[in-house]
Order: sequence, then structure tokens, then C-alpha cells
Amino acid sequence: MCQVRARLGCALVATRKEPGPVQAARSPATAGQMTGLIRAAFGSRCHLRSLTRLPGASKKGVYRAAFNDQSTAIIYIWGPAEDYWPDSPAGVAGDYADPFSHASGLALFQSAQARLTALGIRAPRLYMADASHQHYPVDIAVVEDVPGPTLEEVLGSDPRRAQPALEQLAGTLRVMHARQAAEFGKVLHVESGGLSRGGSCERLVLERALGDLAEAAARDARISQFSARLNDTLHRRAASILPRSQHSLIHGELGPDHVAPDHHGHPVVLDIEGLMYFDVEWEHVFLQLRFGKNYHLLHRAGLDQHRLKLYRLAMHLSLVAGPLRLLDGDYPERQLMTEIAEYNLNQVLAALQGP
Repeated sequence: MCQVRARLGCALVATRKEPGPVQAARSPATAGQMTGLIRAAFGSRCHLRSLTRLPGASKKGVYRAAFNDQSTAIIYIWGPAEDYWPDSPAGVAGDYADPFSHASGLALFQSAQARLTALGIRAPRLYMADASHQHYPVDIAVVEDVPGPTLEEVLGSDPRRAQPALEQLAGTLRVMHARQAAEFGKVLHVESGGLSRGGSCERLVLERALGDLAEAAARDARISQFSARLNDTLHRRAASILPRSQHSLIHGELGPDHVAPDHHGHPVVLDIEGLMYFDVEWEHVFLQLRFGKNYHLLHRAGLDQHRLKLYRLAMHLSLVAGPLRLLDGDYPERQLMTEIAEYNLNQVLAALQGP
């Protein structure tokens, strides 16, 4: 692929509102803007035939670059024009001491990609990274294209064909979760010797959930009606959790749309900037939510049931507040975000029926 083998592994670091106004600077990158980057990554004989922004990305631009020899690569672009998330209580990009701060950025991608690769876990190969802005006004990276279908698409069309990838993914998770650290937080921060704010995973989750509850209650009367009871439920569930001294490496948002089998059928883990050391129960709550009836293939014994109860409610609150916040802006896939918020709102209200 356009001399890619010569470069492989050598990363060069040089109340619901109507949509907000589209940013004046919100325009997709063009093939002409990528000429210098592609030449630096793959050489002068590599010619970019087309550049297409892929749907679904909300924190960074994800573009498929097609070349004259029929090969492809993915270009990640991190910048304000590509980020649809408005300012929020969840924290801003670059605040690495907050494990739940905006998980977007070249440095986060590089640290996560290096950690996963060191563990033998397939993530998109990094061909070139440029933080110098020599080739584009913001941070940018050229990575391997795993053209799909994603595991989500395979599960939808042929669940039986997805079984080997699911079984391998279970093995991938075992390797990830076996990697532990005494501190919790983003991989880049922890492995650089940093200390995260929050005191403990459960305390941080509680504080974040209370913020999401307040935000959701201000936007939807159904949440507002039960805000006091939900507040009490969150505190009660947090109070039952015992301290923990070790934290596992987790993806944090590992759904089947963030896994793509390569041409050998091995699962490649995508959208990895949120990789962090945290309670493994946070990962499993998300896995259960996203994999549904297939979750039993990924389940592991010995999970802390008290943490699961708190984290499940906190996750649902996050998936109400977050999509509603995203809908304040000009994010294009509005129906999907509305459905996510509505489903999780109903799950939040259902939690009031339990302990």
C-alpha cells in the first residue's frame, strides 16, 4: 500500500433544544489539504484518489483515504471543527488528571496504541503522527484502515459468523484486564507517573453521576420528578462499596461498533483514546449494555456486585445527559442520539424499582 510497509511502526511525531447554529469553520477536510501529509507518510509515488469523512465520529474527524493503487488508510483529525461536543461538566480535553475528561487527542491515541500493541492486542497500526501542524493546522495521524464490516454489522447480518471474533475478543479482554496499576486514570497520565483526581473510582463515578443527574433533570421533566430519589439511590449504592487497591486496563466504551475483524478474523480494537486504568466493572457494565444477548461470551466471574449496581445506574445517567448535550449542537445523527437518550432514561427510571 503506497510503500506503507517501509513506514510501518515508525510514527513520525512532527430541555431538548433545537440544533445550535452550524459552526462557520465546520467544513470537512479535502483531499488537496492532505497531499503533503500523504507524501510524508508514504512517499511521492502515493497519490490520493479520494478522501471521505466517515459517519459516527463525534470527537474527531475520521476520514478514509483511497489511493491510486486501490489501497486505503484512515486519517484522524483532532480539532475544533471536527469535535461536535459542546463544553460540558465532564471535563475538557487535555485535563489528563480527570479520568473522565474529554477522551480525544493525538497524545491519548499514541499512548493507548502503544500500550495495546505492547500487550499483543490489535489496534489500528500507526503509520504517521504529526503534532507539529506542518501538514495540517491541527494534530493529525494516518493509521491502518480496517475496512469492516464491524463486529456490530457482522452480529446483525450473520451472528454465527461473529462467534469466533467474539471468542477472540473475550481473550483480548482477559489480557487487557490482567494488566493492572495501583493508580487509576488515563493510560498516558498513569504511565507517566501522574495521580488522578477523585480519590477512588467509585467516588469519581458517584460525583460524575450526580452531575449527569442534575444536567438530565434540567432537561427532562421525567428525571426531574424523581431527582431526589435517584440522588439517594446513588449515594446508597456508593456507600456499600469497599476500597480497592488495584485497577485494570479497560477500553471504557467497547461496543461491537468499536471492534472490526481484520482479514484474518482477528478483532481490531478501535476508538481507543479513552483507554484507562479503572475498575473492571465499569467496562463490564458497558459491555453488557452494548453486546446484549451476546454478553455471556464476554462475562467474567468475580465481579463486585455493589460496584456493578452503582456503575450501571451511573452509566445510564451518562447516556441520558451526554446525548442530550450533544443534541444542543449541530451533530448530524440526531435520531440516533435521541433514541440513545430515551432508552437510557427509561433504564434510569426502572432502576428506582430495585434496591
